[in-house]
Amino acid sequence: MTNPTGPSILVVCLGNICRSPMAAGILKQLVATDPQAGRIESAGVGPWHIGKPPDARAIATAARRDIDLTGERARMITEDDYRSFDLILAMDRSVLADIHQRGPQDGTAEIRLFREAAEGEDKDVADPFFGEDDGFEVCFDEIEAAARQLIRRLREPDSEGAVS
Repeated sequence: MTNPTGPSILVVCLGNICRSPMAAGILKQLVATDPQAGRIESAGVGPWHIGKPPDARAIATAARRDIDLTGERARMITEDDYRSFDLILAMDRSVLADIHQRGPQDGTAEIRLFREAAEGEDKDVADPFFGEDDGFEVCFDEIEAAARQLIRRLREPDSEGAVS
């Protein structure tokens, strides 16, 4: 078995039931055939859904794109995550601020906004939780486009705006 050399990535949203599990699922699918890909997981900053599966609308949206989220369970970001992941990506600025506030002094992970790391744009991924079903489709498409850019940047470390 090959040791992964790609960065380990933790994607973080508010409750870990919508955006971050979809993002982690998309990223895993994009690197599924890459033996060098690092570990990819998701977490939340809030405790409301710990141990629960993703929102049914997120599961259905991902399933329509051949991504299975049914085995995922919500968890909160931990102090160890700041040391065990190379890259922690927040889905919005509020979550980013929370991640920075919670982080231990000895954390080694690079912490960035998801779309900034992926596309070089200081933009949030809107939370679809309180919206209609079609909001999950829009959110998924936005995350997928950014995830493709992120993978490209990770594979081309000398490109402009590359993620370290």
